[in-house]
Amino acid sequence: MDLSRVLDALILGVVEGATEFIPVSSTGHILLLGHFLGFESTGKTFEVLIQLGAILAILSVYFGRLWSIATALPSDPSARRFVIGILVAFLPAAVIGAIAHDFIKTVLFESPMTICVSLIIGGLALLWIDNMSLTPRYTDATKFPLTTCLAIGFIQCLAMIPGVSRSGSTIAGALLLGADKRAAAEFSFFLAMPTMAGAFAYDLYKNRDNLSSDDLVITAIGFVAAFVMAVIVVRWVLDYVNRHGFALFAWWRLIVGSAGIAGLLVYG
Repeated sequence: MDLSRVLDALILGVVEGATEFIPVSSTGHILLLGHFLGFESTGKTFEVLIQLGAILAILSVYFGRLWSIATALPSDPSARRFVIGILVAFLPAAVIGAIAHDFIKTVLFESPMTICVSLIIGGLALLWIDNMSLTPRYTDATKFPLTTCLAIGFIQCLAMIPGVSRSGSTIAGALLLGADKRAAAEFSFFLAMPTMAGAFAYDLYKNRDNLSSDDLVITAIGFVAAFVMAVIVVRWVLDYVNRHGFALFAWWRLIVGSAGIAGLLVYG
């Protein structure tokens, strides 16, 4: 196995874990970085499958809370409503993602310029939202109305365009629909679990006959790196967002998107 490929997988895994739960687009970052590193994965599966590490990071950080919700399901209507809300929010991505899967992987994933433009547009949108005077109506991520959950689910589908950011779109959507910053970020975390697990399972199924043992080893390296980094980031991001908002992430998007466009124009 090529050592440089192993190092690339490690770097990309760290970047995935560092960016999955902040509104900067993890997929956009690893596709753009992979482009400049010359990293290629079979059917672009690496970029999707290593997200399982980030899913397990959420499970490890929120295990106690998730376990309490799971054990309360038979007797607590609010717990059942929360789970239904997450499933309702997940539904649009499940349907649209399955229909558009091939287009996303073969067209959008192969367009670095689209990623850069999406990063810049998303950064400007975050700056705009961060400076709005919004009055929150919801402060608990487990108590969003089902209509709000469905609307966030449709907004999440924008993230099928690499560079938009799944967490960015869901957080921004929740803010505009009346959530405070902490509740918006938490709901984005919870929604990530079925969304990313579904993407993982579907992509693995679609490419099951094309993956080699080397592909699986490289993916495992990226997965572990993503898990470790995501655990660190998840514990930090909620407090940061609650105190400082999203301006830092917005400016980061603008810088990365602009640098990416410059790099593409110079190096191709």
